[in-house]
Amino acid sequence: MRNDEFVWRAVDDRKEDYAAFSDRVWDMPEIAYTETRSVAEHIEMLEREGARITRDLAGIPTAVMGEWGEGGPVIAILGEYDALPNLSQEAGIAEHKEVVPNGPGHGCGHNLLGAASLLAAAAVKDWLKENGIPGRVRYYGCPAEEGGAAKGFMARDGVFDDVDIAISWHPASFSGVNDPVSLANTRIDFTFHGKSAHAAAAPELGRSALDAVELMNVGVNYMREHMPDHARIHYAMLDGGGIAPNVVQSRAKVRYLIRARDLPELNMLVGRVRKIADGAALMTETRVETAVVSAVSNLLGNAPLEKAMHDNFQRLGPPQFDDADRVYAAQIQATLTEDDILNAHRRHGLRVEPGKVLCDLVVPLESKGDGGGVGSTDVGDVSWAVPTVQARGATCAIGTPFHSWQLTAQGKSSYAHKGMVHVAKVMAGTAVDAIRDPALVEKAKAEFRERTGGKPYESPLPKDLAPPIRAMGQGV
Repeated sequence: MRNDEFVWRAVDDRKEDYAAFSDRVWDMPEIAYTETRSVAEHIEMLEREGARITRDLAGIPTAVMGEWGEGGPVIAILGEYDALPNLSQEAGIAEHKEVVPNGPGHGCGHNLLGAASLLAAAAVKDWLKENGIPGRVRYYGCPAEEGGAAKGFMARDGVFDDVDIAISWHPASFSGVNDPVSLANTRIDFTFHGKSAHAAAAPELGRSALDAVELMNVGVNYMREHMPDHARIHYAMLDGGGIAPNVVQSRAKVRYLIRARDLPELNMLVGRVRKIADGAALMTETRVETAVVSAVSNLLGNAPLEKAMHDNFQRLGPPQFDDADRVYAAQIQATLTEDDILNAHRRHGLRVEPGKVLCDLVVPLESKGDGGGVGSTDVGDVSWAVPTVQARGATCAIGTPFHSWQLTAQGKSSYAHKGMVHVAKVMAGTAVDAIRDPALVEKAKAEFRERTGGKPYESPLPKDLAPPIRAMGQGV
């Protein structure tokens, strides 16, 4: 009997417990750096699995690591559990209905992400014990993927330095190896300081910080015509200067999110945006302060690990959904647009099959998307620190937009649980292959050295920047 079959049975033996675990995390959605109850659930599961536990990784109270085994290669399996603001939604229905008005919700499926990764690690732990093979498997509980760049701070502080390979996944419409394409990004706060005055009686005495923000926004808008097509710039007003229109606003604050193909291109765009901010301050006779909130690198692929993961997908086959699963998925899909469904297929280089509501295939390894739908992830920083591979696991109706109420609604569905278990088997099998085959690890490391030019990982985060724990929810 093959060893990978043993590790898959070890996943199946736990699937009900881990589905319930995922549901508990879904029930307690917490945004970046505030995941205190969610990480407590993960720590409880690690304790039940007999892990050696390390808390407060990189000084982050909601980051945790559990390890099993001795000696041998170190295999990291990465999990997440943060939610998103304003995506509260009742589970199991196909209409928008909040549980908590304007509350957070798991609109990116991270309740499933953390549970499947810990499930895979626990199964590999059993396999190591059963076979008496040297090797260590670690589960890294990583908070604040949604805008907080926690893995970036963890990588910068050396949390992954002794890891041989890292494995992760993300919920999706289709199952297969993740195409390692993402955008590097940074979030920067621009705070303008002016001078207040009576807007009618003495406007000439005032210097409007709000005017500076508006001029900055106009300048960046003109810049968008003159930057690479794949780059993106977004912004959010954090402080408009108050609610009194008869007072010249003395302070205003805007947050910019700048995305680019890689770090050199990102740094170029950031420099241009900073010049626009300086120009807006000059025009309004105000002063501007800047503060980096977070930053992440683009993903770096690894062909040997991607091939090994694809082989596991091929041996396992696609997830097995039933008619009851398809009934609810069809109800969700009816709330989507044709463009939603088309975009999901294009992202994986697939043709639309009318009437298909759930994944029934493994996306071919050579299948490439059209470049649309590219976002950012702090897994990118791990991928520049250690050879990394990611899976996509089918856990939602085809076409479901992420960061949507529809995704939140499906987070406790039977097919979300089945997709979670399926991808846990893929990750566990990939980990087993790496432990069993030293040549695979060496090939992964050789390609990693070639792609990085042998240079050590350089974090895009400022060296003195602490994780924005308070700024993103704890106390502010």
